[in-house]
Amino acid sequence: MNRRELLVLLGSMMIAARAPRAQQKVMPVIGFLGAGSAGPLFTVVGAFRQGLNETGYVEGQNVAIEYRWAEGRYDRLPALAADLVGRKVDVIAALGGTSPALAAKSATATIPIVFSVGDPVERGLVASLARPGGNLTGVSSLDLAPKRVEMLSELVPRATLIAVLVNPDNANAERIVRDVQEAARAKGLQLLTLKASTESEIDTAFATLVELNAGALVLPSDAYLNSRREQLVALTARHAVPAIYDWREYPAAGGLISYGPSLTAAYRLVGVYAGKILKGAKPADLPVQQPTTFELVVNLKTAKELGLTVPPSILSRADEVIE
Repeated sequence: MNRRELLVLLGSMMIAARAPRAQQKVMPVIGFLGAGSAGPLFTVVGAFRQGLNETGYVEGQNVAIEYRWAEGRYDRLPALAADLVGRKVDVIAALGGTSPALAAKSATATIPIVFSVGDPVERGLVASLARPGGNLTGVSSLDLAPKRVEMLSELVPRATLIAVLVNPDNANAERIVRDVQEAARAKGLQLLTLKASTESEIDTAFATLVELNAGALVLPSDAYLNSRREQLVALTARHAVPAIYDWREYPAAGGLISYGPSLTAAYRLVGVYAGKILKGAKPADLPVQQPTTFELVVNLKTAKELGLTVPPSILSRADEVIE
């Protein structure tokens, strides 16, 4: 074989080697921006993957997911969102409340964003639920503060002062306090607002709650506070404070009662929307979904330890009773 024939052969081999690669479709990438930590949210991340699977996407096979966790530190979210944008992901799933969605929105006006937040219209994330417009859509939860305060009143009818514990770093903190305040006022109750964004501040908040003799506690969902679930449940037990939470994980860990939309159902819907967008749907054309599944979980063992009798009106509606 002469030199010319050798060069032709090598060239043909290089073209053949490159051909399959050129025909392969580049795997799309989803940026997962979470306000919390991976461990506590293992189950709901599985629900997100399930939603993707329903649209034909399987992680590691035909879609990749880049995970970024703020570990409850909201100040980290802007940099994490900017990192995902810099990696040119195809979709961003901003999960864990309003703060991740706002950080993602500030980082990009072109990459589609799917969220799960309270009121996306009020927070300026979308133009309306039916017609989001722009590059954001997702799942919206209802204001359940009136229901939670009503349940606390049924459980602890003697309480005239109730408390709410919020993380001041949460972008939704003011709205949470306002909603609980309005619900408490409607029931003729006074409200004590407590704030905590560190472990020591949680201890201080409970000391204040006990000192002022608050009869019950509303503990809304928050990425940092959720990461301190064991500490919070232990403190309510130690100080004999009846508390109501957003998510079922709290009564499962020994808390009294929870009422809220199914977190796994919401994350599944976010996964479905992310998959639809990868297939070509535009966020502006996907109406914001509202939850249809709500979970009421009661821990009867904890109620007995607190000396409370759970009314039949609550037990009859409970999706799960822990004994």
